[in-house]
Amino acid sequence: MNPPREHPTPTHHAASTDHGGAHNHPGHAPAGSDHPGHDRPGHDHLGHGDHVAEFRRLFWIMLVLAIPTVAFNDMFADILGYPLPEQEWVRWVSPLIGSVIYAWGGRPFLVGAVGEIRTARPGMMLLIALAITVAFVASWGSTLHVLDHELNFWWELALLVVIMLLGHWIEMRSLARTTSALDSLAALLPDEAEKIVGDEVVPVAPVELAVGDVVLVRPGGSVPADGIIVDGSASMDESMVTGESVPVRRGTGDQVVAGTVATDSGLRVRVSATGEDTALAGIRRLIADAQSSSSRAQRLADTAAGLLFWFALGAAVITAIVWTAIGEPDTAVVRAITVLVIACPHALGLAIPLVVSIATERAARAGVLVKDRLALESMRGVDAVLFDKTGTLTKGQPTVTAVQPAAGHDRDRVLAAAAAAESGSEHPLAAAIVRAARSEELTVARARDFSSSPAVGVTAAVGGHTIGVGGPHLLDEHGLVELPIAREWRAQGAIILHVIADSQVIGAIRLADEVRPESRDAVDRLHDEGIEVVMITGDAQAVADDVAGRLGIDRVYAGVRPQDKAATVAELQREGHKVAMVGDGVNDAPALAQADVGIAIGAGTDVAIGSAGVILASSDPRSVLSVIELSRAAYRKMAQNLWWAAGYNLVSVPLAAGVLAPVGFVLPMSVGAILMSASTVVVALNAQLLRRLDLRPGHGSHS
Repeated sequence: MNPPREHPTPTHHAASTDHGGAHNHPGHAPAGSDHPGHDRPGHDHLGHGDHVAEFRRLFWIMLVLAIPTVAFNDMFADILGYPLPEQEWVRWVSPLIGSVIYAWGGRPFLVGAVGEIRTARPGMMLLIALAITVAFVASWGSTLHVLDHELNFWWELALLVVIMLLGHWIEMRSLARTTSALDSLAALLPDEAEKIVGDEVVPVAPVELAVGDVVLVRPGGSVPADGIIVDGSASMDESMVTGESVPVRRGTGDQVVAGTVATDSGLRVRVSATGEDTALAGIRRLIADAQSSSSRAQRLADTAAGLLFWFALGAAVITAIVWTAIGEPDTAVVRAITVLVIACPHALGLAIPLVVSIATERAARAGVLVKDRLALESMRGVDAVLFDKTGTLTKGQPTVTAVQPAAGHDRDRVLAAAAAAESGSEHPLAAAIVRAARSEELTVARARDFSSSPAVGVTAAVGGHTIGVGGPHLLDEHGLVELPIAREWRAQGAIILHVIADSQVIGAIRLADEVRPESRDAVDRLHDEGIEVVMITGDAQAVADDVAGRLGIDRVYAGVRPQDKAATVAELQREGHKVAMVGDGVNDAPALAQADVGIAIGAGTDVAIGSAGVILASSDPRSVLSVIELSRAAYRKMAQNLWWAAGYNLVSVPLAAGVLAPVGFVLPMSVGAILMSASTVVVALNAQLLRRLDLRPGHGSHS
């Protein structure tokens, strides 16, 4: 059996670290949680992306139909004081078109109300359906002269349907989901696997593989299923699953995971798990479970609507009983119906959607994408922020942090020689050394006779000398010992490469994942808000402690396996914390979904973006503060708007019921309608104040 081909281009060093060069890699998890009500009967019809277009179309159609319905309604004409034509057809315009509006435009609310009745959980749908149904029946009664003319509510029915459709359109548009976390996970697997059958390589779909099959993984190719390497060795990029930013060397007998990439060499792998038994499928299940468990929270407006439903119904019943008891049954009907119609304030349907729409628009301008309204509402109560280290607090790529020359050698010469030797390599460590030399404007000579050896290092002829750069295996080949400084660096979890010239050690280079310059400010500002800052990483304790010490982080979880990150979030939650998780890798996706709020750094993977409720377009961790500020400001506006909307009810319903009738005052329907419109205007204007927020990192804001 011929061994797999080696791919000569990239070089990989076996860097001297106490954790094998393992580093967390940024990953992303999309905020793929459902709209917080989609799994509840009565909201199923509101939960999908195509319903944004449905509500938009329905709103515009109903708006056009509402114009003649309102304009030709004699009650509305009486309120504004304009005359209507006296032709017979005029009196039928509002009833006929109004009936179409009720049946067509009101259908989503009527269907939703049925679902809420079935589950005995009255909410917004039932409140709206009650109001438009009572208005519809009463208006026909008035049109046919069966009921009092004051109950001609066609104009009110039309406006109520139009405004509620507008509110739901705004809501659906602001909550429309973009990417799917689960689809992104599936995309990590290759479209085709190469199965070895005898002396032939047969292309098959990954789903057709069975345990025991042997597959060929070419250089740069993805592993199609979990398995054991039976031939060859390669540096495996496991960042999409493990979060380690530095490729890990895997050889015969080692386990490899579906979705990981053989970066430099080919492999033959015997399949040990397929389909739902793979590690990738396990991550997929964790995401799905966490998302489904966190998507059932009740919305604030639903709670208010449920309370208002019982308030309105109770008020109408009491009104009917009292007026009937005092001997005025006709008045009892008029008052009870009036109470039920005006009990559904237009403002309540707009109170939350308007705030969410404006808040998400302001956030988007600041590079913050809110994918889940529940996440936006929850962020204000977060008291612990859990950061993934690599790609979040750090840049996720190695950087030269120190160069130590051996006795008698010059620091700049050591770095320039190493950069010259590494210039032919595509390895991340090589790129970091070359980048460091260029940033210091050193002269980098042209190298010849470049060669690389996996797990050892590189060698090249530079200026008449043979220069080698590598880890401990390179030193062993030449019978050399490391510089004394290496022990101190290793204790700090650094990556260490030695530079040799003509078989003599001339220096050592320390590399580490570079901390973002904004990270310290982000941690300090979170502390100012009384929020505990926690860091989690797959790296060794020494690496984690070094970063945590520089940033002033309160608590560190190091050496955490990908499947355990969600458990760490759950542990913090059991301690009583409300947790926001900030990460950017596939390995972060379950934790992002488990957290009370998942925040994905925008430079991360589609999977992380799909599992998070909030996505930061930039990689600036200070944007977390922007999300907290936005959440608090938006909640204030939501609460204020709900009080305005509910306040209208608390005042108008008792007056419409006739509580002041003994002193000669009963709220006319026309005045109730004006109050209803006024509350809607107040809610809209109050929501607009959110536009004053400045959410850019490092800027103050106000609302």
